[in-house]
Amino acid sequence: MGANAILLMTIFMEASLHQPMYYLLSLLSLLDIVLCLTVIPKVLVIFWFDLRSINFYACFLQMYIMNCFLAMESCTFMVMAYDRYVAICHPLRYPSIITDQFVVKAVIFILARNALPTVFVPLLSARLHYCGRNVIENCICANMSVSKLSCDDVTINRLLQFAGGWTLLGSDLILIFFSYTLILRAVLRLKAEGAVAKALSTCGSHFILILFFSTILLVFVITHVAKKKVSPDVPVLLNVLHHVIPAALNPIVYGVRTQEIKQGIQRLLKKGW
Repeated sequence: MGANAILLMTIFMEASLHQPMYYLLSLLSLLDIVLCLTVIPKVLVIFWFDLRSINFYACFLQMYIMNCFLAMESCTFMVMAYDRYVAICHPLRYPSIITDQFVVKAVIFILARNALPTVFVPLLSARLHYCGRNVIENCICANMSVSKLSCDDVTINRLLQFAGGWTLLGSDLILIFFSYTLILRAVLRLKAEGAVAKALSTCGSHFILILFFSTILLVFVITHVAKKKVSPDVPVLLNVLHHVIPAALNPIVYGVRTQEIKQGIQRLLKKGW
């Protein structure tokens, strides 16, 4: 979370970084910070002080923020993949396509596409009748972990969770894969010495991080489907890892490895001293 905060501060304070690509990176860092603040403090309180209780409404608020902001992060990855596609495949048209206005429209699209559909997940869970035990087999208020405590039929909740996940995250992953396929094809045609290696190094690390982000969600879904064959601790561990690892790697893969941001951080540190 500290790395994301430094990245946000650097982009905000360095005038040379006030460009569309870095605005998108700022959005990604902001989403990571919100997700960490939503999940990690409660997890730490549980492990350190064994304070396991959570308010009924706070639980569903946490559920909404997790679902909404994870979908927003996936959508941001998709927009950033398009940004890299235009930069590499159409470099001369990049300044006219990826503009400040494009970033504003992209942010509006990310908010509208993810904030509204994901609100139904906690609403459907909250309307269930909870008449049994009130202990969630998880350290966070995941939809299915909460819903299975209900005495009602949760088939609709399961269908909505899977359909929403595959529709939002699945479509993003397909478009990201398509963008990087076109990028790879364009990169392999480059004849400049060292250009192919540099482009593959940059885009390869981006794509690996995105695959990790998507794959761990897929594994989490599989563990819920095959819950009788998998230890109940596995989904809990995957949930926590999914909120910690991408948030820690994003500023490194997208930020520190970028020369302009590295120089901006160095200038910021010198000003601080």
